[in-house]
Amino acid sequence: MQINALAAYQSGAALKPYSFEPPALQNYDCLIKVLACGICHSDIHMIDGDWGNSRYPLVPGHEVIGEVVEVGSEVRHIKVGDRIGVGWQMSACLQCSDCLKGNENLCNQSQALIVKGYGGFADYLTVDSRFAFPIPAGIETEVAGPLLCGGITVYSGLRYAGMTSGQEIGIIGIGGLGHLAVQFASRLGNSVTVFTTSQDKAEFATQLGARHVEIVPPGASLPKPKQKLNIILSTVPVSLDWAGYLQYLDSDGTLSLVGVPSEALNIPLFALLSKRRRVMASPIGGRGMIMEMLSIADRFGIKPIVETFPMQQANEAMQKVRDNKVRYRAVLIAS
Repeated sequence: MQINALAAYQSGAALKPYSFEPPALQNYDCLIKVLACGICHSDIHMIDGDWGNSRYPLVPGHEVIGEVVEVGSEVRHIKVGDRIGVGWQMSACLQCSDCLKGNENLCNQSQALIVKGYGGFADYLTVDSRFAFPIPAGIETEVAGPLLCGGITVYSGLRYAGMTSGQEIGIIGIGGLGHLAVQFASRLGNSVTVFTTSQDKAEFATQLGARHVEIVPPGASLPKPKQKLNIILSTVPVSLDWAGYLQYLDSDGTLSLVGVPSEALNIPLFALLSKRRRVMASPIGGRGMIMEMLSIADRFGIKPIVETFPMQQANEAMQKVRDNKVRYRAVLIAS
């Protein structure tokens, strides 16, 4: 068969039609018909060659929702007709200590879908079924994709920072990641404090479930803490007053970063030492964590707010993402 896709033929280029023949299905592979695919800033970084690992033609798309149309001989957990999702990761060795602990995302041989393969800006996608996940019936197709990247990123970052329930959780930023983090933290029974830059975002954070909001305009100093927090999750890709945020953390509190600033972190050691605080960063989660996240999202009605576009308008949608004009995730819908 021939797969019809949209690809960038060189760094920074607009997407153009691209067709290719997929390899024959291996034992654990599956072929899916793409129904929807989210657009992530990581797609833009890959198109632009920002990370030095792009190969062209590059077919973006790593928030893929599709219907299974064929499976390999060893596939058991999904079947033809199932609705499944595929995220950033496409493979791992499945034998190292990280993989055996359920941390396949930390495997040294981990491979990303749009780094080593072709992504979901296409009519079909071939992928290792062991990195494809059944989508619960209660999660609509158009909102499911972003959960497999933005959703798992914030959920894993919170969980590995120690989030349970009944805690005080801080979220920095109300964007594509932050608006999901507020939902996960609040609906699992935590009191959420949001740090944002404007009154309209403060009101939106409250609607999402935040109990407290601190408005911190760009360049302004943090106000003194009104209450101590167990965890602060930073979802923004900019450098901030980390020393000030550490003062918001209680003893044994954790600052968890899922947004990636370009500058090195400037962290005062004594602020960590005096209260046994810690700083960590977190990527996506392993397969078990992804399944848990999808189940939580289904049971508690956690959904990304999306703007949808027909697949043929991918370039227009990509430009809106580049211009930061999408609230809060862009999703391409197959025709």
